[in-house]
Amino acid sequence: MNTDDNALAAVGVDAEDERIYRDLLRRPRATLPELAAHTGRTTVALRRACSRLEALGLVSRMAGRPVRWVPTRPDVAVAALISRREEGLAQARLAALALLAETPRTENQSPEELVEVVQGQAAVVQRFTQLQQTATEELLVLDRPPYAQDPAQQNVAEMERLAHGLLVRGIYDASALEIPGKLRLAQESAAAGEQARVSPEVPMKLAIADRKTAILPLSTDASAYADSAVIVHSSTLLDALVTLFEVLWRSALPLPATSAAASSPAELPDPELFTLLAAGLKDESVARQLGVSLRTVHRRVSELMDRLGARTRFQAGLLAARRGWWGADS
Repeated sequence: MNTDDNALAAVGVDAEDERIYRDLLRRPRATLPELAAHTGRTTVALRRACSRLEALGLVSRMAGRPVRWVPTRPDVAVAALISRREEGLAQARLAALALLAETPRTENQSPEELVEVVQGQAAVVQRFTQLQQTATEELLVLDRPPYAQDPAQQNVAEMERLAHGLLVRGIYDASALEIPGKLRLAQESAAAGEQARVSPEVPMKLAIADRKTAILPLSTDASAYADSAVIVHSSTLLDALVTLFEVLWRSALPLPATSAAASSPAELPDPELFTLLAAGLKDESVARQLGVSLRTVHRRVSELMDRLGARTRFQAGLLAARRGWWGADS
């Protein structure tokens, strides 16, 4: 079966009805007997299917005899179905909040409900995605390897939430930026609105939605890192996780959204260079990320540290940020 045979399943159209809709698109105004002869289905089955398609707004019945069905333009019909589905999801979200309000306060605060354990990589990915989608004000993220999903693929859910105005602050561990393509993806997120910083001391993966719910790995064992997670709801434990994030945020360095080249080599440093060096990346990794030679990295580092009077790379990064060589709030 063609994988596109049930492309409309997400908006409530089953595979058989979709095939009939496709037949009607190819043969508009066909009568039921004509469709039956072409598809091998009975007129009774076709009549029932067309009634279901009519209810979904995918076809309409022409006046007169014999009965003929006219398909609605796919872009118009599917857009209407998507809008209807989104309205239903919004109503379900409001209903969930109403149900929560009906829950006794003592039960909301019971210890066994403050922490959940999620088992299985697929379940962990699903809960993390759910956390992003349900955040309405702010999402705080600590990002470091290993990953449950392909790190070379952009976080589509986050990009969608950024487009809807969600405030996202992310701190990337230096080791994450050594993964091929990860720096580019982080810069794309920053360009889309994420407030991104980098640090050599990100202790774990963490995501906090609206300072009400957090998700973090249950195990520190790399082989089982993505197989289980802990969900933490409003509590002193969650408050401590928020505090940890804020402490790391203050010491982390801003990650430029794009490669801001210096107006001249003698005036401004490359912000990516200092960010990566101060974050703890080795010269080889920096050269690979920036697409320059190792010799060029050595020369630029030496020149810029001399100019700043810095003894260490991290100190140089801080001095560069304080002098406004790149935005401290990017």
